[in-house]
Amino acid sequence: MNNNVEVFIGCESNYEDSNVVLFGAPFDGTTSYRPGTRFGSKAIRSESFGIETYSPYQDKDLEDYKIFDYGDLELCFGNTERVLKDIEEQADTIFNDEKIPGMMGGEHLVTLGAVRAAVKKYPDLNIIHFDAHTDLREEYLGETLSHATVMRRIHDIVGDNKIHQFGIRSGERKEFYWAKEHTNLNKFNFNGLEEAVKLLQGKPVYFTIDLDVLDPSEFCGTGTPEAGGVSFTELLNAIIEVGKLNIVGFDMVELSPIYDQSGASTAIACKILRELLLSIQ
Repeated sequence: MNNNVEVFIGCESNYEDSNVVLFGAPFDGTTSYRPGTRFGSKAIRSESFGIETYSPYQDKDLEDYKIFDYGDLELCFGNTERVLKDIEEQADTIFNDEKIPGMMGGEHLVTLGAVRAAVKKYPDLNIIHFDAHTDLREEYLGETLSHATVMRRIHDIVGDNKIHQFGIRSGERKEFYWAKEHTNLNKFNFNGLEEAVKLLQGKPVYFTIDLDVLDPSEFCGTGTPEAGGVSFTELLNAIIEVGKLNIVGFDMVELSPIYDQSGASTAIACKILRELLLSIQ
């Protein structure tokens, strides 16, 4: 792998020396409401130079770590399974080289490709999932592969009680009822996160953040905004808490920059990604 021309700020290290590898998955082929997340990863890179590499929250600096930004995958439209296969193969390469893959979406279904790769290396994989939505439907409009079904498909892989969900405030009634039997779902906020972190100590964890977990009054640049979300500060503190775990892979998805012409949502996404990268170091 060679250095990308445009990279996320502070992620200019070469592939061989890096322990974390970023890549973009610009796909929104199953978006159920407002499309546009395919532009998320490019916007994050372009706007990241509006922030600093240093985090005063964690007293850490991206320049002190080795992180490689591969750039965006070239993903086709019209063949969802092929897209997931391409993402899986990219993550496979990174895992096989003993590095941590970090993916920028794109819609939330892209997480499934990375998790398919992760469980091959870490059969006892656990998932921490921040989101406004359950994403636990068996199918959506007849399709089993959708951003509305992604956590259900991941459950098919990892099994019961391996998925820990936080911030959830939207979904069908049967999704919430199904979750009571099969996942650990925490509604509305991050209550219970500290207990989950204690439970998962020493275990491999894949961490997925859907940015619509944030309240739309702070973050409107997403395809499916849901009122009643968490604040930036609450999300930041939760990310730092999850960073105490053995994070083997992660992603941040569902920025749709075209729905916030002010650029504020993209700026927030940049800052969240910086804090996420630093929290796992």
